[in-house]
Formats: sequence, C-alpha cells, structure tokens
Amino acid sequence: MELMTPKEIVNELDKYIIGQDKAKRAVAVALRNRYRRSQLPEQEREEVTPKNILMKGPTGVGKTEIARRLAKLVRAPFVKVEATKYTEVGYVGRDVESMIRDLVENAIRLVKDEKFEEVKATATNNANKKIRDIMMQKRKLAKPTTTTNNVNENTVEIVVEDKAKVDAEALLKEIEEGKLDNEIIEIEVTEVPRAIEIIPGNQDTNISDMLSSFMPRRKKTRKITVAQARRNIINEEASRLIDLDAVNEEGIRRAEQEGIIFIDEIDKIAISSNSRNGPDVSREGVQRDILPFVEGCTVSTKYGIIRTDYILFIAAGAFHIAKVEDLIPELQGRFPIRVELENLTAKDFYKILTQPKNAITKQQAELLKVDNIELEFEEEALKEIAHIAELENENNENIGARRLHTIIEALLEDISFEAGGNHPMSKVVITKEFVLRELEQTVKKYDISRYIM
Repeated sequence: MELMTPKEIVNELDKYIIGQDKAKRAVAVALRNRYRRSQLPEQEREEVTPKNILMKGPTGVGKTEIARRLAKLVRAPFVKVEATKYTEVGYVGRDVESMIRDLVENAIRLVKDEKFEEVKATATNNANKKIRDIMMQKRKLAKPTTTTNNVNENTVEIVVEDKAKVDAEALLKEIEEGKLDNEIIEIEVTEVPRAIEIIPGNQDTNISDMLSSFMPRRKKTRKITVAQARRNIINEEASRLIDLDAVNEEGIRRAEQEGIIFIDEIDKIAISSNSRNGPDVSREGVQRDILPFVEGCTVSTKYGIIRTDYILFIAAGAFHIAKVEDLIPELQGRFPIRVELENLTAKDFYKILTQPKNAITKQQAELLKVDNIELEFEEEALKEIAHIAELENENNENIGARRLHTIIEALLEDISFEAGGNHPMSKVVITKEFVLRELEQTVKKYDISRYIM
C-alpha cells in the first residue's frame, strides 16, 4: 500500500465517495508525501513536516468519509474528534491533549492486532490443548477408569495409558473441528477492572488504569461454552506470546510518523466578526490550545512520550456562520492546503445510489433479502429519488448525502414494516410511479412552490 500513487489512491476513494475530486487529490498527495518522506535520508526527513489540510463544505458531502477511508487504505492510526467537545484549559471538560492520547491508543491497538495475527495459530493450538485437558479431567471425574484383575498389573497400566492417549487425541481433533463448541466447561477467567473516573467527564484518566499497572488482576471461575473459552484462552495466550514493550514502542512510532487526526466542526470554535462580544469565551482558547499540537510539541502518554510534529491534521467545517478567516491567524497558517467541497447535485445523488460498494440501495436490498424480499430499483426511480433529494437540500437545510437516507427510509417504510420472512421469496420492483406515489406530499410541495412569488 505504501507504493500506491496518488492516482491509485483517488481510484480507491472513488469506490466509496462520489465527486469531490479536489479534496481527494489533496489527501492523495498528502498520503503519497508520507511515503516520499520515509525514503529520504534521516537528516532531511527531520526537516520535512506534513502539510495539513482544511476542508470547507456543507455537512454530508464526504469530508469525514474521505479522511476515514484514507486511513483505512494504509492502516494508519486515525482519530476523528469534534472540536466542540473540547474546552480551554481551566474549564470543565476534555482538554485538547486527549486527542493525541486517543491517537496513541489507536496505534497501539493496530499494532496489537497485527502481532495477534502473527501468534494466533500458536495461541489457538495452545488454547485447544488447554480445553482438552479441562474436558479430560471433567470426564475422568464423571466416569472413573476401572480395570479387571485377570491380567498382569503392568499390562493394565499400558492399556489404560494407551487408551487415554487415543481418547485425548480424538478429543483434541473434535475441539479443533468445532464439534464441541456448544458444550459447557468451567474455566478460570481474568476479571476486567471497571473504569472509575477520577474527574467526572474526563475519560482519559481512571483509577483502574493506574492500579492495573502494578496490581495483579483477579481471576474467577465461570461456566461458559467451549467457543467462548477458546476466545478467552487465545487472548490470554497471545498476550503471553506478544512482547508488549515492542508493541508500545512501535505504536508510538506509528502514531508519530503515520498518525492522522481529523478535527471536525472546527468552524464551531471560530468566533465570527458579528459575535466577538458573545459569551463563548472558551472557543478562542480552544484554538490556542490546539495550536501547539499542530505546530509540533511533545505529549506524555501512559505508553511514552510522543512528538506531534509529523502527525497529519485534517480539519473540516461547514463555515456557514463563521468564515475560515475568523480562526486565529496562527491556526490558519498551520493549514496551508485549503479545499472547498462542492454541493451535491441530482447527478451526484444518482451516482451515490448506484456506484459505491456500500450504496444505500444495495444495503437495503440485502437487509430485505433476510425477510424473503428481493428488492430492485428501476433506473427512472433512482433518478427521481436523486431529483427529490436535490430539491429537499435546496429548499430546506442542506444535509448532503444524508438526505438520501431520509428519503429511502420514507419510501420503503411500508415494505419494511410488512416484511416478516413468513412467505416465499417475493420480488418488489421500485418504479418511478411508486416513488411519486409514496413521496406524493414532498413532490406536491415543490410543484406548488414554483407558482409562489
């Protein structure tokens, strides 16, 4: 994935996001620059910092989805935060530093998952053997072995040992094949400590985290299925096989060098020129608190010190009331790449309904197939839905592609309600006439509005 060119990155994004070519190009170049930087000599690499991106556009046009899909492409540590949930230092609420800690947690989880896959086969093998031993012990207690007296004592011991070995091998095979997954066994499991917050509302620090580092975790005996026991034991075995110090070190490195932080709703902490004397005194303070992390600083986390110099920050906002220029100048300067996302048209809505892998029409068809309904949309029906979505966004609040969810839910409400799966497979075709009939009130509203001066 490191070798993907910007064109290839855009092609991948096109599978899920319609339009917004400028934004896609900007993030594709930023991602490729990560790879280019990694190929430079170390001295030169230290001097190259990422060019942060500011996206401006109405809600529902793909700002968040572009950033999220970008991170998935390269399995980079990714965090999406809302600027509105932070408060200036000294006020009650989350402080800005927590976004860096969240990124590190995400990076550690990514590395752990990769290491887990490496040791999964060994851990699974060990888990199956442990379950076999528990079940063998259970069967011995239930049916004690008896031997006859008419043979030599040594012969009896050999016969019993051979039979036990054969039984153990057969049992292990059954466990590996999943034939005993629903059988109940009794095992010891490690209790997960409950989070106890030191400061209400602050999710970053809790007593459980502090104590778990130097106090052993308690174990308790539980009766669970073999399948559940296997999952628990695999996790415990994997934890023993994985070098956690190496995981933490790699996690910190990835967060520093490959991390992406998406700051949404950044326009909500901008103070517009019309309301500079308003009550929201903390908003400009939050901007000033964000600034050091975007500029580059060090943050202490429970896994170690992290530098923020090379983290890619992508900020986004609608900027309906405030303007980009209402952000403090220092923060504006740290987002040199500006991208304006366009409003979606009926043509875009039609593509959203038909082209992406996760198109809402495909999702609805799969959901209703569970209840023996084969759903099919005619092309003219999809065009009419796209046209209505465009009108709704133009005449009401513009909520972008999210408008399609509202329309599709209203359109299929009766079908979804009546479907119960207690009938043979039935085909339902959504035609243009069906759309006009079901959304009659919406269509009529816009027909009338043409004649109102």
